[in-house]
Amino acid sequence: MTIAVGEQLPDAELRTMTAEGPKPLRSREVLGRGKVVLFGVPGAFTPTCSDYHLPGFVLRAEELRAQGVDTIACVAVNDAFVMGAWGESRGVGDEVLMLADGNAELTKAMGLERDASGAGLGLRSKRFAAVIEDGVVTHLAVETGTGLEVSSAEAVLAAL
Repeated sequence: MTIAVGEQLPDAELRTMTAEGPKPLRSREVLGRGKVVLFGVPGAFTPTCSDYHLPGFVLRAEELRAQGVDTIACVAVNDAFVMGAWGESRGVGDEVLMLADGNAELTKAMGLERDASGAGLGLRSKRFAAVIEDGVVTHLAVETGTGLEVSSAEAVLAAL
């Protein structure tokens, strides 16, 4: 069942890439304080994710922060090495925290997994955007198609 507005963010292990290598994090630790925009993508380096979804949040980071957002984070069912390389290749810098959900722990706990094995991609995340305030989901937008109708940075800004 998909997480609902008003529910607590599940606690799951994630990883992020650092200069020392992959660093384990707990989702509640990194996403459970302040106002957070978390967006999920089906996969790093995939066309829509790389060309539109991630860049939109990088470009709109200042506007999101002006609306009180403390953290902007991207999560995908990829490993920390891939997420780190993807962020570096897209010039993310410190604008977006790149989170690897390699075992799909958070994705499954939020009920946002999708089976993309028909395309040879295995278990992935649905494309979504959530606003989380002090660990509670206050807005959730999950894409039903392949585009960016409800989970883009612009859509999140409109919802804040």
